[in-house]
Amino acid sequence: MLLSLVLHTYSMRYVLPAAVMMGTAPTYVLAWGAWRLLSAVLPARFYREVDDRLYTIYQSMVLFFFENYTGVQVIIYGDLPKNKENVIYLSNHQCTVDWIVADMLAMRQNALGHVRYVLKDGLKWLPLYGWYFSQHGGVYVKRSAKFNEKEMREKLRAQMKAETPMYLVIFPEGTRYNPEIPKVIADSQSFAEKEGLAILKHVLTPRVKATHVAIDTMKDYLDAVYDVTVAYEGTVDHKGQRKLAPSMTEFLCKECPRVHIFIDRIDLKDIPEEQMYMRRWLHERFEIKDKLLIEFYDAKDSKRRNKFPGKSVHSKLSLKKTFPSLLFLGGLTASMLLTESGRKLYVKTWIYGTLIGCLWVSIKP
Repeated sequence: MLLSLVLHTYSMRYVLPAAVMMGTAPTYVLAWGAWRLLSAVLPARFYREVDDRLYTIYQSMVLFFFENYTGVQVIIYGDLPKNKENVIYLSNHQCTVDWIVADMLAMRQNALGHVRYVLKDGLKWLPLYGWYFSQHGGVYVKRSAKFNEKEMREKLRAQMKAETPMYLVIFPEGTRYNPEIPKVIADSQSFAEKEGLAILKHVLTPRVKATHVAIDTMKDYLDAVYDVTVAYEGTVDHKGQRKLAPSMTEFLCKECPRVHIFIDRIDLKDIPEEQMYMRRWLHERFEIKDKLLIEFYDAKDSKRRNKFPGKSVHSKLSLKKTFPSLLFLGGLTASMLLTESGRKLYVKTWIYGTLIGCLWVSIKP
């Protein structure tokens, strides 16, 4: 009985973070909405500066749970600049925590508010979040033939015109690498073989469209491209086979002791402009990722497993960077819920904010 209680308590470790992160969403949207209305007559740049600060507050709270609360070790390899830059962030994709890893790196450059995502179109229907990500500069895209290049270019040009700082996160694989769905991996490898490309083991064959449109549209605006490879320690079974990477729930239950992040900063001049050549370049970058991950998971020498080559830094995030945001948003939400009128406003924000958001994203990308 006692053991069952302990196990149940351990599995519920995600409840507090989930409740706080989801529970503060209406408060955040209300604060952002008020600023949006107040800034309607102000220059777009001024609106973006405050929007980025608001976004930093919310995401700092999120990072409190994903780093300080979990106690995960973040191990960084390669060349992560200390200063802010306008960049495109290209990464392998294996789980929902990959989005948080981008925040982890941006936080270490004091660029957390600048993070924008290229997202699958279906995510725009998320309650509150789907609408807000679009307002914060996120770009929703459809796959394959439905991909709307013109729409994406227009969105990025609007961001540049407003002089929006850019930390644009793209996962070129288009979907997650999931060892439990071997058909997706097999189809990806078959496509690569058909196209005469190297067959990849630990990543999927990347798609070039979104990456090409982003780099081509913003080539005079960007400082660099960050090629990022992420590995979650403990994602192999006793036979040495890849397991599913941790979900957000599992991560918050402290089931991932270390995250390894390899960063390669690439100058724009080293990236071909034509799509057909960029496609080859992007695949070559994923070949490099694959080799890094083969070394990480499959190295014959056990001492070389569970780490990337080269020097590494154990990067610990200070509570000073995250805890004040938790207190601020948590305090605002708690004070709202203490009164009857506040509770009514809170519930209405969830309901009407979701409805308005869905209507907005269905009309305007």
